[in-house]
Amino acid sequence: MYLKKVEGPRAVTLPDGRVMSQADLPQPNTRRWVASRKAAVVRGVTYGLISKSQALERYSLSEEEFAHWLQSIADHGEDALKTTAIQRYRQP
Repeated sequence: MYLKKVEGPRAVTLPDGRVMSQADLPQPNTRRWVASRKAAVVRGVTYGLISKSQALERYSLSEEEFAHWLQSIADHGEDALKTTAIQRYRQP
């Protein structure tokens, strides 16, 4: 068995004890961004599995979009990333 060479750690341990690996990140060609995939990218960047610049390039995200994901999670939790519930969490 051969391991693909990746930059950075292959896996990180989250504060709740779960292990998150590179395989838990969405595919680079992801077009449909559901809340769980957004949260996985944010978690990966926050805990050092992937750098912010790598994530922005890999997923073709803008700085503003990623910053919005971070702020939404910080303010209201992962449920705020759901597009159907976005009106509930918007600030007037």
